[in-house]
Amino acid sequence: MSERFSYNEIARFIQPGTKVLDLGCGDGELLELLISTKQVQGRGVDIEEAMIITCISRGLSVFQGNLEEGLKDYPSKTYDYVILNQTLQMIHNPVFLLKEMTRVGKQIIVNFPNFGHIQNRLQLALLGKMPVNKNIPYQWYDTPNIHFCTRSDFIRLATELGLRIVDEIAIAGNRKISLGKDLFATQICMLLEDNVDKS
Repeated sequence: MSERFSYNEIARFIQPGTKVLDLGCGDGELLELLISTKQVQGRGVDIEEAMIITCISRGLSVFQGNLEEGLKDYPSKTYDYVILNQTLQMIHNPVFLLKEMTRVGKQIIVNFPNFGHIQNRLQLALLGKMPVNKNIPYQWYDTPNIHFCTRSDFIRLATELGLRIVDEIAIAGNRKISLGKDLFATQICMLLEDNVDKS
């Protein structure tokens, strides 16, 4: 699975010259891409000091913060986009964080591994073991993933939270797919907005 491919797909959602907050920004590669190709005003947040240092060395505006505590330091609707890339499944309270993202951002982008992928289903059904493969390379006892979420699960949650799916990209390896997303997508990327508050 190519991170660069998914980064380019995320970038397609972003309008040039907008304000972007990248949560769990890691080494800053996605944020750097958005700044260079979309000329966004970008800021990153990560909890790991090593990632912060890497981002700063890249000349990025980044702050150390714990996403589990929410985004209390960020006023409502101050960003055009708030991104959560490959981090949702690691958050203890994803509902709380999604609500905070929707408060702070006019639109949110969530990219997550699709645990409903057919390979995972078959490994669990036929072998009776938690899936371990190139898309989920961890054993059950050392995985950072604490909430296993499928595409259908996320759509149901978005509906419950009053979020409208503006656009969606289903990724299988290094390509986009349009059919069989629930079964064949290794990751799902969605652009969402609050159905109620369009300010």
